[in-house]
Amino acid sequence: MVEVWTPKSWRMKPVKQLPAYPDPAKVDAVVERLGSYPPLVFAGEARRLKAALADAVDGNAFLLQGGDCAESFAEFHPNNIRDTFRVLLQMAVVLTFGAAIPVIKVGRMAGQFAKPRSADTEVIDGREYPSYRGDIINGFEATDASRIPDPERMMQSYTQAAATLNLLRAFAQGGYADLHKVHQWTLDFVKNSPQGERFQDLANRLDEALGFMAACGITAETTPQIRETDFFTSHEALLLPWEEALTRRDSTTGDWYDVSAHMLWIGDRTRQVDGAHVEFLKGVKNPLGLKCGPSLDPDDLIRLIDTLNPENEAGRLTLIVRMGADKAAEKLPPLLRKVKAEGRKVVWSSDPMHGNTIKSASGYKTRPVDRILAEAKIFFAVHQAEGTHPGGVHFELTGRDVTECIGGAQAIEDGDLRDRYHTACDPRLNGAQSLELAFLLADELKRARVQREAERRAAVAVAAE
Repeated sequence: MVEVWTPKSWRMKPVKQLPAYPDPAKVDAVVERLGSYPPLVFAGEARRLKAALADAVDGNAFLLQGGDCAESFAEFHPNNIRDTFRVLLQMAVVLTFGAAIPVIKVGRMAGQFAKPRSADTEVIDGREYPSYRGDIINGFEATDASRIPDPERMMQSYTQAAATLNLLRAFAQGGYADLHKVHQWTLDFVKNSPQGERFQDLANRLDEALGFMAACGITAETTPQIRETDFFTSHEALLLPWEEALTRRDSTTGDWYDVSAHMLWIGDRTRQVDGAHVEFLKGVKNPLGLKCGPSLDPDDLIRLIDTLNPENEAGRLTLIVRMGADKAAEKLPPLLRKVKAEGRKVVWSSDPMHGNTIKSASGYKTRPVDRILAEAKIFFAVHQAEGTHPGGVHFELTGRDVTECIGGAQAIEDGDLRDRYHTACDPRLNGAQSLELAFLLADELKRARVQREAERRAAVAVAAE
């Protein structure tokens, strides 16, 4: 007998990273309440994202996925949402110029509330507390009461996600993303940086191009793509009761969609092929991501791909590689070769953040920008060597002027970390550092584009002979 998948099927599988709620009945009550709430996103939007990602499989589009490591209730503010959104807009413009292909913009926003942890407890000021797992589960404050998992936090997460999505849609469709306003997207603290100056030069060139297009009759009034953009949301599908509550059957297709975000991903800690997280996500039709760390075996990867994308649909699955700069050159090629040999259609995306986390001399968790940039370069170099397509990048950033990642053109040092270290979990790139990464990626994409064009011309010449 064929098993029928339901949003509750995951409950029959072994589960990791799920908090120990004191009262399971209260969790079920919250899940039931949320089940009657409107969707945060719509199935048609998720299908549109999947179609865009299908182009990235063969290198005809590029995925730009970024945002907060973990959204918090305390930092919820329209200015923070706006500033992160415009950093992503800036990066998208830089990448589009470099790649000359569409850039798919996906935010780690409006739902990135839960975080996996390596241990159930952590020591703070000599005392042991339950680990902070994100504001959707418990509080960041180091008190016994704050660290107790509370299912009611899912209700506040829904409210914040809905408000965030409302603002993002207004920014994306209401004129803020108009390419004529590209000069206005630069954050004040970035303007005088080398990256800010380089971006202003690019913006000037874009103004000239828009002026030429207007003279030809192509304006924001005649071409909506100039004044608005598609912007999608994503998060790690970690807290399964929340995901279950926000899963709906689409009225037009009859398929199940997780309407908490357009795209969901499975983390490196919860990617067991027989585990609850894989079981849940295999049943929804959203585009999916799968984090691929250095311990992933190529054969296990194929089993995961076939479980999550049994019909081998282009755009369904994005493999988000997070190896670390010291392991990427060794660990990535076997995965690429196996997937290519088996003919699986996936988007390859680089997460150069998570494998490069260190503890600074002053005790802060940080990430050296040079290691982040190094892993991104290795990602492109390996794809070039293997004849595969680098399809995207996935990273943690904020529009705030933080000092959380050391190095880079700003030359942030260990002693600077304490100045503006605001993250509740992992260190994020600030606006200037994000632009630095964008320009590096643009250079790599341009180089790959030039090489592909040269190969195409050579092939045409050989065929003509």
